[in-house]
Amino acid sequence: MNTLYEGLFIFPETLDEEGLEQAIVRVKEELEKLGGSIESTTRIGKKTFARPLQKQKAGIYVVLMFKADGAKLDAFKARLKLSTNVFRHQFVESDGVEEVAQEA
Repeated sequence: MNTLYEGLFIFPETLDEEGLEQAIVRVKEELEKLGGSIESTTRIGKKTFARPLQKQKAGIYVVLMFKADGAKLDAFKARLKLSTNVFRHQFVESDGVEEVAQEA
């Protein structure tokens, strides 16, 4: 059964616009190879890290909402390390409902 996930992907800040687009396409292709599907893509932009990580001072943040089989997430993570330009990634299950702040 496919579950909805929110994936935060950090790409190296050295990528230009074309390189970033190609990197995002590769991530999507790897996910689709495992039977997943992309629901939405949101580019957050370049953010500076609180402290340098592996000599990197900043990264380009992209959020992908996707559906995938939870049992195949480990395989997806392994594919990200081998065949994509992803610096860091994090996945959380999503219920698909955005929280709305209410004014008091």
